[in-house]
Amino acid sequence: MSDAPAVPTTGREWRLLSRPVGRPKPEDFALAEAEVPAPAEGQVLVRNLHLSVDPYMRGRMSDAKSYVAPYELGKAMQGGAVGEVVASNAEGIAAGDHVLHFLGWREYAVVDAKNAVKVDPEAAPLSAYLGVLGMTGLTAYAGLLRTASFKEGDSVFVSGAAGAVGSQVGQLAKLKGASRVIGSAGSDEKVKLLVEEYGFDAAFNYKNGPVSRQLRDAAPDGVDVYFDNVGGDHLEAAIGSLNRDGRIAICGAISVYNNTEPAPGPRNLARLIQTRGRIEGFLVGDHYDLQPRFVQEVGPWIRSGELKYRETVVEGIENNLEAFLGVLRGDNTGKMIVTL
Repeated sequence: MSDAPAVPTTGREWRLLSRPVGRPKPEDFALAEAEVPAPAEGQVLVRNLHLSVDPYMRGRMSDAKSYVAPYELGKAMQGGAVGEVVASNAEGIAAGDHVLHFLGWREYAVVDAKNAVKVDPEAAPLSAYLGVLGMTGLTAYAGLLRTASFKEGDSVFVSGAAGAVGSQVGQLAKLKGASRVIGSAGSDEKVKLLVEEYGFDAAFNYKNGPVSRQLRDAAPDGVDVYFDNVGGDHLEAAIGSLNRDGRIAICGAISVYNNTEPAPGPRNLARLIQTRGRIEGFLVGDHYDLQPRFVQEVGPWIRSGELKYRETVVEGIENNLEAFLGVLRGDNTGKMIVTL
């Protein structure tokens, strides 16, 4: 165990100044110096080492009613983080321990011990607990296996397939016996990665032509499962290629997050009658009961190298906002991590 660093009195944090209209702009945010209080009883003070930026955070910048409370204006934003405890006023967690929590977007966080999960830096790199072994991985696992009811022999299509969730969905499907796995991504380089490193059977660059046509070419026998991270034309294309009793799990819709007007819905929903298809949205927070099974099953695949993952790492709290904007642009391959 390393010697715990000195306890700080101030630290930097990102605050939301105004609610973005359309694509977020730098002037909607500010990096501010804030006082770091000593932990009260039942709390720990954490020096954050790695921060997560994720597409869902765009929704929290709006005050529209949603499944999670919006960020407060003028206050520090939140997100997944893993760090080292520098001071503890709680039983069971000591200075020098490493914990996972959800007070990211800042250098130091005072966290209620009940909301901090101890993690082992010897078992996996700390950043992995924000991605492949964390909420990202569980999202892929729950969405594919529970929401989409994946079964051996299914043909699976994943959009946003080079992202943190999508890349894991495709690999899990392959490891569990999918007959064919197809992915879409936003660059030829990412398409190559999907096939050559992640083992997808086929992949295409959605910028190279109509998604519906490229999907039909990649999956001539149709798809049984579609894992949707994108929405828009991808969802319409998947409905068009859906087989009898096909299932669609809606995880995200990054293509419409910055829209200022409602996006038109798929024009071919009536096809679900013919296919007896099912579309179901899900939130990972409803599936934390799967966490022990997820770690038990997926952990060995990660350690053996059978399940591969990539991280795009941005250095420095001052670049936290740019890393988030990069996720919305699709700059990342795999999980976007900010390392402090």
